[in-house]
Amino acid sequence: MFVLVVDKNRKPLNPCHPARARKFLKEGKAVVLRRYPFTIMLKNVEEDCDNQQEYRLKLDPGSRTTGISILKDNTIIWAAELNHRGYSIKQSLESRRALRRGRRNRHTRYRKPRFNNRNRAYGWLAPSLQHRVDTTGHGTRKVCRTDKYGFPVRYVPRSKFVHGFQTGDIVKAIVTKGKKIGTYMGRIAVRTTGSFNIATPNGLVQGISHKYCSRVQGKDGYQYTFSRKSCRTAVYVRGRIPPHT
Repeated sequence: MFVLVVDKNRKPLNPCHPARARKFLKEGKAVVLRRYPFTIMLKNVEEDCDNQQEYRLKLDPGSRTTGISILKDNTIIWAAELNHRGYSIKQSLESRRALRRGRRNRHTRYRKPRFNNRNRAYGWLAPSLQHRVDTTGHGTRKVCRTDKYGFPVRYVPRSKFVHGFQTGDIVKAIVTKGKKIGTYMGRIAVRTTGSFNIATPNGLVQGISHKYCSRVQGKDGYQYTFSRKSCRTAVYVRGRIPPHT
């Protein structure tokens, strides 16, 4: 697996060997742009990096997983697996349908409509649709989290950002005191109290203060895992596929 490289204007350059990428970082000639997939940005473009070469993109589409690879001649430069969310979306729709059926069967009070949408001006969107437009599809339509019976267990905060972090960010936390001294790295779930939960490869770590956290990579709608055995990066997509260019 080679390392992806871009210049200071974020123009793609030729991928380089991991040993050379480490040398660039150690000598201060490059900085880390992204952790997943690992990408470095050169401060000054090297001659051989600027010399663009031809690469081939190979796709192996499947119903649940699509294989992606970049080749130069017969050498694999970079490879990944894209896991589609079609099955999980189907399960979410079935769960929502079951919850709605449960609500219909319960004897609850009748609430009159709060407003008449038909009298709204042209171009007006319902609050639920406007929320999805404003959040670019990364939010949730649920006002509260529910258990398997459909009863609320906790409410979703109005603000996505807490102390500059949002749920889904990849952070590195270095805890220096308390019962949870150590270094943790993974995705966080923010809480309005400022005490976050971090999903690490070794399990969930709860109650980490935001003061110990530093962002490694912001939420971009994807989930990443790395398999050393297969040397492939698995990309879990949220409703979209990276451009094949």
